Amino acid sequence: MLSGKNILLGITGGIAAYKTTFLVRLLIKAGAHVKVILTDSAGSFVSPLTLATLSKNPVLTSFVSQDENSLDWNNHVELGLWADVMVIAPATANTLSKMANGTCDNLLLATYLSAKCTVFFAPAMDLDMYKHPSSLASFDKLQSFGNIMIPATSGELASGLHGEGRMAEPEDIVTFLQDHFSKGLPLFGKKVLITAGPTYEAIDPVRFIGNHSSGKMGFELAKRAADLGAEVLLVSGPSHLELTHSSVTIERVTSADEMYKAAHKSYESVDFAICAAAVADYRPKTIADEKIKKKDDELAITLVKNKDILFSLGEKKQRQYLVGFALETENEVENAKGKLQRKNLDAIVLNSLNDYGAGFGTATNKIAFIDKNLDIKTFELKSKADVALDIWNEIIAHTNA
Repeated sequence: MLSGKNILLGITGGIAAYKTTFLVRLLIKAGAHVKVILTDSAGSFVSPLTLATLSKNPVLTSFVSQDENSLDWNNHVELGLWADVMVIAPATANTLSKMANGTCDNLLLATYLSAKCTVFFAPAMDLDMYKHPSSLASFDKLQSFGNIMIPATSGELASGLHGEGRMAEPEDIVTFLQDHFSKGLPLFGKKVLITAGPTYEAIDPVRFIGNHSSGKMGFELAKRAADLGAEVLLVSGPSHLELTHSSVTIERVTSADEMYKAAHKSYESVDFAICAAAVADYRPKTIADEKIKKKDDELAITLVKNKDILFSLGEKKQRQYLVGFALETENEVENAKGKLQRKNLDAIVLNSLNDYGAGFGTATNKIAFIDKNLDIKTFELKSKADVALDIWNEIIAHTNA
């Protein structure tokens, strides 16, 4: 949610300034671009060098930057226009009062008054100061301007007292920003279930029946859904892939039965479910307790059918929009349509192994999207990341129609 966003962090002179090193690190880790402005007194609480190293940008403290050979003007107007959001944390009572009343006596305040973006402020002060009528008036006035307050929390304060006034923790500030950018996205407030990857069905303690699915298509669908504002549960079979996103929870499973249980556990609460996993249709009837020794020229293994996850979800479907995948090698469209109707799906995504660059183990895919009215929309060969966006665009268009 914060990837590629420009975040301007203003730090004022309070003991909570030490937390901003962690805040900058979290913002950078989330993919944001960060610039930092310090007031004169803030430099007593946190090192400009540390913040510059973490943010990968020079830390600004005054209108003019001077070195041995030159003088440079720090343009507060350009800074305000650069930012997608401005965050003032910690925001002391002194700075909040100045913000509320238009006082402009340092670079941070000049930039605040020039900013065209949303401004967040995270108060930090002792509990009596936090509850003082002048502070409460500043909070109200700033919020009436459209600024967003990140409320202080209760806890031990620098004075030794215990109460309200602690600056919100860096993780909480990041969550506020993520929520801000999520609002208005097409999947904001929606829950999504996605299955991905293969399943492994054990033969003995060292051998299994599986397939060549990498899980990449499902992982791309999960990432794209999260980027569109959704809260995502990704149930993945054995895969080397990783996905770090604050809105994605990954549940790792191995067998089809484990995937069945994980999918059904969360299905009732989701708005969308996409079954992109390549689930084994059969499993060995019995699993050997010890490694099977090589003795005979032939080995017979009796297989029994696994539960059909997609069919069972279709039976339970109420408000969910349910999408399946069909990987076919012959009579592709007819087989996909039959699967869509038989399993009570809202749409099905068709792959054909006859199409170059589609299917397992590739970085690309070529699909057709078939809705419950049996209307078909085909797409050219694309990266799986772009295919995931096409699929979500189709789903969103159909659910909003």
